[in-house]
Amino acid sequence: MKVTFLGTGTSQGVPVIACPCNVCASADARDKRLRSSILIQSEAGNIVVDTTPDFRYQMLRAKVKRLDAVVITHSHKDHIAGMDDIRAFNYFQQQPIDIYASDYSQNVIIREFSYAFADFKYPGIPEMNLRTILDDPFTINGLTFIPINVLHHKMPVLGFRFGDFTYITDANYIAPEEKEKIRGSKVLVLNALRREKHISHFTLDEAIALGKELEVPQVYFTHISHQLGLHAEVDPTLPKGMALAYDGLEVEL
Repeated sequence: MKVTFLGTGTSQGVPVIACPCNVCASADARDKRLRSSILIQSEAGNIVVDTTPDFRYQMLRAKVKRLDAVVITHSHKDHIAGMDDIRAFNYFQQQPIDIYASDYSQNVIIREFSYAFADFKYPGIPEMNLRTILDDPFTINGLTFIPINVLHHKMPVLGFRFGDFTYITDANYIAPEEKEKIRGSKVLVLNALRREKHISHFTLDEAIALGKELEVPQVYFTHISHQLGLHAEVDPTLPKGMALAYDGLEVEL
């Protein structure tokens, strides 16, 4: 199995036009961060976690020719806005795409993409099969996903563990019983928005502390805002076994 980071950035932070930190102008490809998402590839097929506003370009850039399912962490726009573009996979695969999401996220998806669920379906609309994520593990392409309940301020968000890999984005609190689902992972991905305190995201220091607490051998930080700074300046300061993720990073498991 291979996990590719399709995007490691965020819509949070100062507008690009007013960015004072030179991240936008950086020549380092690791600073070119699309919105946060991952691609899970195995012999059984391809699964994407979250369809960001950059989804179409992320799929083209990663040369993804087949999509078997989408798993949604939560329903904020920067995680679902690209869902309309599954229609290309509908066309070539001649079948709907399974969308795994909580009841709350499904309600938002139905509202935001109402035309896809209308009684009269206009030709060419995205075709989706909504699959409900409960607290129990679920399986896609032979890969078992364990839902991890986290909080994004007061909003429930889902993280996921599959095999030895755990992916959590848009969180600033994880309950003790949910942390137990993470323990034993070989790779943990956590959001680390910036250094300053934030109402709904882990700061870099908070994410580092959580990685140490859970004793995961390799921790990657994602959902990085421009406010955190340049990859080349931040990454060398991180503890051993911790690193900033970047778009295109591949992790083999």
